[in-house]
Amino acid sequence: MQNKSMLMIPGPTPVPESVLLAMAQHPVGHRGQDFNQIVSEVSQNLKWLHQTKEDVLILTASGTGAMEAAIINFLSFGDSILIGNNGKFGERWVNTAHAFGLKVDEITAEWGKPLNPEIFKTKLVNDKDKKIKAVIVTHSETSTGVFNDLETINKYTKAHGKALIIVDAVTSLGTTDLPIDEWGLDVVASGSQKGYMIPPGLGFVSVSQKAWKVYQNSNLPKFYLDLGAYKKAINKNSFPFTPPVNLIYGLQIALKMMKAEGLTQMFTRHEKLARATRAGIRALGLDLLAADESASHAITTVSSSKIDITSICRIMEEKFDIVLAAGQDHMKGKIFRIGHLGFVCERDILTTITCLETTLQLLGDTNIVPGKAVSEALKFLL
Repeated sequence: MQNKSMLMIPGPTPVPESVLLAMAQHPVGHRGQDFNQIVSEVSQNLKWLHQTKEDVLILTASGTGAMEAAIINFLSFGDSILIGNNGKFGERWVNTAHAFGLKVDEITAEWGKPLNPEIFKTKLVNDKDKKIKAVIVTHSETSTGVFNDLETINKYTKAHGKALIIVDAVTSLGTTDLPIDEWGLDVVASGSQKGYMIPPGLGFVSVSQKAWKVYQNSNLPKFYLDLGAYKKAINKNSFPFTPPVNLIYGLQIALKMMKAEGLTQMFTRHEKLARATRAGIRALGLDLLAADESASHAITTVSSSKIDITSICRIMEEKFDIVLAAGQDHMKGKIFRIGHLGFVCERDILTTITCLETTLQLLGDTNIVPGKAVSEALKFLL
């Protein structure tokens, strides 16, 4: 049936009808008072979501654009940095840093495993001359569905005294508790098409006072992504360049929905959906890539040694119009990913689990116990 497609991927995520309708309005002039008032409201609600008193800067960019901005505004040619790399997006940090001539020391882990905070501690403690200028960590690794222990890594970074902590929170912002001011996180980047419940096109960067002081001495080239221009503009409820007005309309409504739900309730919902999904997957006899203690609340990554992964994704989309995310790079054909972040509810999880059960049966799995997977998922949803 046409127009019944159901996105169960880590992004883009489903968009509420009220957000879509808001985006369908005629645009207004982005220098006018009416738009300034919308920006003022959005700015205050972004601070609420980020749990910070500092400005949250809005870029016309994807999450990767926000990541690049996080590097070029607070680092300089030849700076030494630590980057945690245990997936596609940790790898992207490394590639971006190399592109701007930074000295990168990678702390790696196998895809599907979390980074070891103690390795960060050792390198930071041994940096007697304080040459390390930043520690960069992906909080929720989108490619594998793994949480990294950001809180502990951040404590070790704070003990260093000099280094900034720069965070990719693209699939954790809005899905899990990330108290930016309480933890003292310096630079946090995220993107609109994930927990924010709006389409791709906006990047967000929160910046600490410590990071703004470092910004004054950064000598990496920047123009469109110069965050100083965005800070100056947001203080006037405006933008330095033409923003996507209709996406801001959508963001306004999405943030209102998030405030109505409440931070605690929103984080609890995502954790509950993640646990239910994992329980259902286990009951189907499929394997989970991430261990329970390091599993993201936004993404569940699944593998199987008995059923072809590519065929699972194909049948789910062709027969049930449910879109799952394939693996990336060397994980392609070995895993699929279920996104349960943003505008996702219990019904979506139960539907996905039920259709997965049928798909496995269509592919010849004779060990399926009908209804067991849904029953296991319901233990967490009820």
